[in-house]
Amino acid sequence: MTDPAGPSHFDPKHPTPLPFDTLRVIEIGMVLWGLALVVLLAVPALHEGDRDWWPWVPVAGIALGALGWLYLRRGRGNAADLA
Repeated sequence: MTDPAGPSHFDPKHPTPLPFDTLRVIEIGMVLWGLALVVLLAVPALHEGDRDWWPWVPVAGIALGALGWLYLRRGRGNAADLA
């Protein structure tokens, strides 16, 4: 059966990537990790006793996000630039 609209250029095995700003995604993630850190530090029950390690999770998220941001800022691995 043929498509009445004509031939399609869509290949389901190799879809075209969506253009997006990778740096913006990392920045938003770092802000969200920062918000999580503020909430954890503001509520004492979330960082006392057995949960004393919980604040280190958003700290690690912010640190890894900063490393990724610096890496992409240098121009490596940014898929948005390929589009």
